[in-house]
Amino acid sequence: MHPHHTSPSSAAVAASPSSQPPSPESPRMSGRDTSARSSLTYATEVEESSVAAPRVSRLARRIHGWSWQAFPIGMGTGAVYTVFFFVNLSLFILNSSTLLLQALLYPRQSWRLINDPTKGVFVPLIVLSFATIIIGAINYGVIPGHLSADGIYVLFWIYVFLAIIVCFPMLMIWYNKPHDVKTFTPAWAFLIFPMMLVGVIAANVLRVMDPADTRAIGVLFVGYFFQGIGFFMTMFYICIYILRIMTTGFMEGHQANGAFVACGPPGFTALALINLGSHARKILTQHDLVSPLAGEIWFSTSVMIGLLLFGLAVFFFTFGVLPYWFKVHKHLSEILGCWALTFPNVGWISSLRVLGDALHIPGFFVLHAIMATLMCAVWLILFALTALAFWRGKIFLAAEVDVLNDEKHPVNQETV
Repeated sequence: MHPHHTSPSSAAVAASPSSQPPSPESPRMSGRDTSARSSLTYATEVEESSVAAPRVSRLARRIHGWSWQAFPIGMGTGAVYTVFFFVNLSLFILNSSTLLLQALLYPRQSWRLINDPTKGVFVPLIVLSFATIIIGAINYGVIPGHLSADGIYVLFWIYVFLAIIVCFPMLMIWYNKPHDVKTFTPAWAFLIFPMMLVGVIAANVLRVMDPADTRAIGVLFVGYFFQGIGFFMTMFYICIYILRIMTTGFMEGHQANGAFVACGPPGFTALALINLGSHARKILTQHDLVSPLAGEIWFSTSVMIGLLLFGLAVFFFTFGVLPYWFKVHKHLSEILGCWALTFPNVGWISSLRVLGDALHIPGFFVLHAIMATLMCAVWLILFALTALAFWRGKIFLAAEVDVLNDEKHPVNQETV
């Protein structure tokens, strides 16, 4: 074969474009095309992501992030009613309507709050908040003559009904799961509080009812009945509270606020027993029940037991105050827990006044005025801090992703 002879296949390969040496401008042109395509792809992805992930309105985040912990804000006005009743009424309407919207728009979140072992215990506080409105209606409606006593009598039975249908289902939900005693807080007793307040409501309703009215007998006995249920059940919780701090020491962080909840059962029971005993003096005598001296005996016994329980409430208050500043976290995100400083203490503060009436001790009236003024000051400070936390988005504000997730998934896909 001649050394310069080339086969056809070799010639074809030699003639192919890939075998030709690249031009000097080819790498630069290829790099520019790649860069342009990358920029176009990135811009398209950004545009698609902005369309695929719409922003959630702040109102929707507020509704989704609302919780039952909002009710103590209004309940803390019980000791200073003459100033804050209408504030309490407005807050009750706001909280109830917002939680109703949450249940309609985000049922997954609503059900999640009810089943939460920490936040679920605040559900019964809607009934307690309604109790403060009934007392306010008596003070500002019936006594001035704007409302009738018959209407308050109906509201009393509505309250009893609400206390039953809220407390027992929540107790079933809460006790269906195990709970660690080392994490116990007296706030868990909120599940019983509405029934414990029946006695307080009954005593206020009897203020505007005629003792000769046979309906007053039912209000009196029902008040004693539910006050017994509420007091003894909550006292069992308080016993667990003592056991818990014996094993772990004083509660810290947001749980430090829960120490003041222990003041509620003895304080409110003292208030209820003394007031109910005062009405029993008239009602039992009017209707010739038990014995001719039953009314006086019931009242005398109520004052004695009330004084004992008042002392217990003051002890728990002192027991919570002394380590409080060193144990509580000073964070705006935990401001809602601080409302335990107000409404659980309303019971024993109000008991100061009724004990002063029963025992004729003027010093109790002075102490009542001082504590009510301090309660008012604490309420104003907490309200200002809560408003600041709300404005900064520390409370009652859900993340956008949480709102979107609850909008995209139906309730029946939630794993409880």
